[in-house]
Amino acid sequence: MFPQHREREQPIFSTRAHVFQIDPNTKRNWIPASKHAVTVSFFYDASRNVYRIISVGGTKAIINCIITPSMTFTKTSQKFGQWADSRANTVYGLGFATEQQLHQFAEKFKEVKDAARLAREKSQDKELANSALNIAVPQFSQDLSDDLQSPPVMCVNGPEDKLYRSQSADITLASEKERIKKMLSEGSICEMNLEAELFTLQDSNTKLIAALHEANTNVEQWKKQLAAYQVETERLREQVADLEAHGGHGPSDLLKDELTQSLEELEALLKAKDEEIHILQSKKSEYHQIEHERDEVIRRLREMEIRTSDLERRVQSSEQNLNSSLEERDRMDSEIQRAIEILDIKIFDLNDLRQSLVKLIDK
Repeated sequence: MFPQHREREQPIFSTRAHVFQIDPNTKRNWIPASKHAVTVSFFYDASRNVYRIISVGGTKAIINCIITPSMTFTKTSQKFGQWADSRANTVYGLGFATEQQLHQFAEKFKEVKDAARLAREKSQDKELANSALNIAVPQFSQDLSDDLQSPPVMCVNGPEDKLYRSQSADITLASEKERIKKMLSEGSICEMNLEAELFTLQDSNTKLIAALHEANTNVEQWKKQLAAYQVETERLREQVADLEAHGGHGPSDLLKDELTQSLEELEALLKAKDEEIHILQSKKSEYHQIEHERDEVIRRLREMEIRTSDLERRVQSSEQNLNSSLEERDRMDSEIQRAIEILDIKIFDLNDLRQSLVKLIDK
């Protein structure tokens, strides 16, 4: 399979990266698709006029993705990027060795996506031209029937107009369907990013809650120690005051120095504990701020889910309208075919009548 691809397709850019795929069950965790860095290449299929990303690990195709104009490559970190493939119903992730490699791949992805958009626009122009040619054939039969002044011609005109309108509606619905699918794909990527952000905030929130509980426990212990230190400080001060009141010298002076030094150490310790308490109080305010950010992300995620559901309903409605238009076009085709058959019979009868009149005139 791969030699045939290389004969038909030409590589336009290659790089090396670690390949990941999103977990289809959780839609959050990444599953490594390769044990080590592999080659990831952009290919151009000239026969089908499409661009694709291909990566092979051993004898297995890790990535075989056709690039469409609706795809978006998102940088989620300095060395990691991802994009969604709606055909394969998965999300690919690439981990690069350097930030420069990620930047080069993102720029090439954008160029190839723009080239794919131009290729699709050209193919749509060709389809419109073919549709115009298909519409011109019944119009030619209409003009011929007008020249013959045949009454059944009016039966052809109505279905032809309906056919033209159905084909125009078909093209409009197809464009609307493609636009909604693009919005749905971008919404899925945005929802996935929000879920990843929510997961990170929840993890940080859990760690902060554990740290806050530990800090609260330490604060209670430090308060008890602080009260004990204050009591000890007051006792030492009283002893120093008693010694100064007695005005003793010699050994009492040494005891006084020791008590003064102990008092200074206790005051320094009290100052350090006060600073730790202030730090913990500031962390508590940061915890409340993170809780607010988490609530905001949850709200945005719910809004995105509502938008995704609305887009899915619009896609289903567009598909139903498209199927109805196709059924209507098939019905109109059958009516036009019957009208053409009737017109052929009338033309044949007129020909027989003309021949009979010629024979009658000759006689």
